[in-house]
Amino acid sequence: MSDTPLKTWIERDGKLLRLRLARPKANIIDAEMIAALDAAFAAHVDNAGLSGVLLDHEGPHFSFGASVAEHLPDQCADMLAALHALIKRMVRFPVPVMVAVRGQCLGGGLEVAMAGSMIFAAPDAMLGQPEIKVGVFAPAASCLMPPRTGQSRAEDLLFSGRSAGADEALRIGLVDRVDDDPEAAALTYFDANLAPHSASVLRFAQQAARAEYISTVCARLDAVEKLYLEGLMKTRDAVEGLNAFLEKRPAQWENR
Repeated sequence: MSDTPLKTWIERDGKLLRLRLARPKANIIDAEMIAALDAAFAAHVDNAGLSGVLLDHEGPHFSFGASVAEHLPDQCADMLAALHALIKRMVRFPVPVMVAVRGQCLGGGLEVAMAGSMIFAAPDAMLGQPEIKVGVFAPAASCLMPPRTGQSRAEDLLFSGRSAGADEALRIGLVDRVDDDPEAAALTYFDANLAPHSASVLRFAQQAARAEYISTVCARLDAVEKLYLEGLMKTRDAVEGLNAFLEKRPAQWENR
């Protein structure tokens, strides 16, 4: 296991911030990974020379998702507060955030990916929000997915918990490009379409294009977090589902 959950560097003459999840193969979006990502974005938010960010990953999978143990009632408020602060920071980031995905991109991992601007996926990518299978829902995905895919397609993925392959994800707008080498595809896009422009002008363009989206997502995120903590986590089945997953047994639903 890597000493640090996230690798960070700058390239392309100071124009591109690189972030790489570095806890393969699962790259779990746990408290340590969330903190590392949040710190990296915070450290570079005022970097006037940046024209973009590329978030990718070590290993065959982007992320298996969040830590299920951190969803239990004694930890979930802190976990959600930290994750949602990261999501807001990414959504508000002043230059485009590209994400390159291979393999499984699930749960909190897909929420982090959707908080970016563009998702470049490999043909083997599988993207999904399986939270409902363990008795909870995906708060950030409930806010981030509908603007990407449309309401009915988002509801399909959020209510079923199934994963979409790369081709389906492209067709419904969940990802923006499918390429055998998503990292290279993202870099090619950056070099051709972002790097040539004034970084200052790009920041204003980003602010103009995303203002309503940012406002809506951040407001909805607060409301959905409240629903999760004050509604869902007071139910018997939510706690049963999480415990059943951790205990590797089928959940016994009582619909209450």
